[in-house]
Amino acid sequence: MARPRIKDVARHAGVSEKTVSNVINDYAHVSDRTRTVVRASIEQLGYRVNLAGRHLRKGRTGIIALVVPELDIPYFAELARHVIREAEKCSLTVLIHQSGADRAHELAALAGFGSTFVDGIILSPLALTADDLRDRAGFPPTVLLGELLEEGADHVAIDNERAAREATRHLISLGRRTVLAVGGIDAPGLGTAEARTRGYRAALAEAGIAHDPAALVPVDSFRMPAGARAVARVLRDGVRFDALLCLNDQLALGALRTLYEHGVRVPEDVAVIGFDDVEGGRFSVPTLSTVAPDKAAVAKVAVQLLRRRIEEATDPDGAEPDSTNPDGGDPEGGDPEGARGGADPDAGRDGVVDGAGPGVQSPQDRIVAHRLVLRESTEGHEGH
Repeated sequence: MARPRIKDVARHAGVSEKTVSNVINDYAHVSDRTRTVVRASIEQLGYRVNLAGRHLRKGRTGIIALVVPELDIPYFAELARHVIREAEKCSLTVLIHQSGADRAHELAALAGFGSTFVDGIILSPLALTADDLRDRAGFPPTVLLGELLEEGADHVAIDNERAAREATRHLISLGRRTVLAVGGIDAPGLGTAEARTRGYRAALAEAGIAHDPAALVPVDSFRMPAGARAVARVLRDGVRFDALLCLNDQLALGALRTLYEHGVRVPEDVAVIGFDDVEGGRFSVPTLSTVAPDKAAVAKVAVQLLRRRIEEATDPDGAEPDSTNPDGGDPEGGDPEGARGGADPDAGRDGVVDGAGPGVQSPQDRIVAHRLVLRESTEGHEGH
């Protein structure tokens, strides 16, 4: 039996080939009813998309790269899982690259690894500067994660300064007055640690607590051993404190171990809160309070933005409407909101913004949601 083709699906569903194509490509301007009919015909006929041929016809490989500093940091591992899931929905394959927070590696990734085998890049930079990102002519489409280094690039992050302010406010609301920031950096830089430190200091100022530079506890990495060493050093130096804001969960988990070894009760003597809501914090003893970024939303928006940029680069006109129907190839009528695609550039500040329709868009700065997750390390065994 001959392999079914797109025209067979169109005939079976009673729609045009372009409508079938729009359903396969998941364009928004197809009604739910027509989408259901077409998908049912695809399933009944056993039609399978020739992904390689489709990508090649559009001048694409169907591969995107996710570039993160370190894969064995749980936050990045969990983020990678979400990115892969989102990419699969768009028939994209994800190549994962570890940069080691090294500028040369990040530059190589930004340049597409000197090849054309990736259609676009989702990059979490730590070593790059704004100057590195400013001239990207000839580089693959790129979406940046983390703190914004260059306003001309698509960018997805949480509001780290606000999140740290909220976490510190929570510690202060518990009556804690001597809050140390493990991993804090007192500098004007644009990095995540700098942003979280600004939020920490803002919360102290709001509460009328004088900022002591010694309350910023430096670390040589953002891993558990570094957090353990940092807190051991503070205890050895006789510094008095009743709360720790750790700038990621790895530092917080290391801190919990050192406090336990020194007989310091958590949260009775010292309350501890971290960042990232990684799985290990849900199983530590005590369980770890944390700032939980919506990692699934970060991945979803990043993939949407990158997919839009790839389509602009290889198919500037986007999907053509069905010539038999001015509403976009859907005999049941289009969805005018979905057909427009895009969004107000500020619309993503309170959560996820969907929509990756065709058409050139200005650079997008998307801020996705975060929330405080309160567990035993600040709330005691009663929890919240």
